[in-house]
Amino acid sequence: MTKTDDLLPIGLEDRLPAEARAVTMAMRDALGAMDSHGYDRVSPPLVEFERSLAGRMDGVSTQKQFRFVDPASLRTLALRSDITPQLGRIASTNMATAQRPLRLCYAGEVTTMVADQLAPARQRTQIGAELIGADTVAAASEIVRLALEAVEATGARGLSLDFTLPDLVDTLATDAFPLEADRIEAVRRELDTKDAGGLVSVGGEAYLPLIHAAGPFPEAIERLRAIDAGGVLASRIEALEAIAEAVGDRARITLDPTERHGFEYQSWFGFTLYAEGARRSLGRGGTYSIGGTGEAATGFSLYLDALLPALPAMPGRDLVFLPLGHDSSNAAALRSEGRRTAAALSDSDTPAQLGCTHILQGSDCVPCA
Repeated sequence: MTKTDDLLPIGLEDRLPAEARAVTMAMRDALGAMDSHGYDRVSPPLVEFERSLAGRMDGVSTQKQFRFVDPASLRTLALRSDITPQLGRIASTNMATAQRPLRLCYAGEVTTMVADQLAPARQRTQIGAELIGADTVAAASEIVRLALEAVEATGARGLSLDFTLPDLVDTLATDAFPLEADRIEAVRRELDTKDAGGLVSVGGEAYLPLIHAAGPFPEAIERLRAIDAGGVLASRIEALEAIAEAVGDRARITLDPTERHGFEYQSWFGFTLYAEGARRSLGRGGTYSIGGTGEAATGFSLYLDALLPALPAMPGRDLVFLPLGHDSSNAAALRSEGRRTAAALSDSDTPAQLGCTHILQGSDCVPCA
């Protein structure tokens, strides 16, 4: 009988053996892909001072984080909701003198007090990589290709990318399509929701063509080029084309230049990654500046709970029954070959009870009848 206290809070769940194994394997494979490209893994703590987590990235809100008072320092602590700011802190402190560009990767749990409707989980496994100390098209291209390779390593297929320009409104508002400072945020909001009427009502008539500059990359980039006032976006368009060329046919590419959701701290380039079979986006990435130092960086974050539905079914694994009195050296030899074993603890234990597929008989491993 399940007691009320045994129920988990909304947005939290147990990972039972099959799913836990899938998460572990996907994490291992993705991290292996990052490691093969020279990205060193770091492991920051689950809890930090609230001000540190909030101060390393623009747009990071501690209002969504679980917070409490540290009895040792009497300062406010927070459970991390994003690991990226922690890598910014590491790069700015413990690794401030390390050679640039600095390539780091990570994996760990993150939590949030309030989940959004598209991602109801309040605890997720986040993995990702950061390329710190470079703000170039080459750096952005490397990160996009690495994100694709990390997902491909897990077995997911049918990948697609959606590019965006997070600073598009700020760039245009300076000169090409002038806006008063107090209208910029409203124009961003209406563009993000693709609300033409709302855009006109906040004084953003000049930005209406941007709503239609979205879709498959070849067509969308030409529409963006056609509305580029005075060539102010020429360098952005050229950069997007170079990144798309680096991706090649590994993924389908779309462009939504005014997309802002989830790109609170990205600067000139951002991307969202999708896979066939996934219920929602796998994660995001892009360029940004580390708070406190202003150092340029490019990175991506993926969430394994979103990736799991896109993974191929994992094959079953053999489990070898070890009867009482078995030869432990023979059992050890099986495990060294990658086999799994389950030892009988009493005469009443049977292969069927333990879910075994094979039995160790002397030095032979034979299938269950």
